[in-house]
Amino acid sequence: MSAERTETGRGIEAALGEVLAHVRGKTVLPCRIVDDPAAGRIVALRRRMNLSRQKFADRFGLDARAVQEWEQGRRVPDRAARVLLTVIDGDPEAVVRALAPPAD
Repeated sequence: MSAERTETGRGIEAALGEVLAHVRGKTVLPCRIVDDPAAGRIVALRRRMNLSRQKFADRFGLDARAVQEWEQGRRVPDRAARVLLTVIDGDPEAVVRALAPPAD
């Protein structure tokens, strides 16, 4: 085993130093909070777009049954779905464009 530090090792050491400084309150690390939409917010988003559950699901690549479960509070969207719902809320056409089939 070599005592020489690798670039990866130095990067990990630097990252751990940042974490330690954050834990000690010496620095603030950037973070992004992904909203965990309540059932009512999902219903409001879909209704604001004037779409049925099925059309909402079809337009954004979601499972209609999952949308129903979220809206009725029986399930909570997983992290990826929460991110997608956040993007849909902010810029639904971005999602439509991303899901469109590639132009020939």
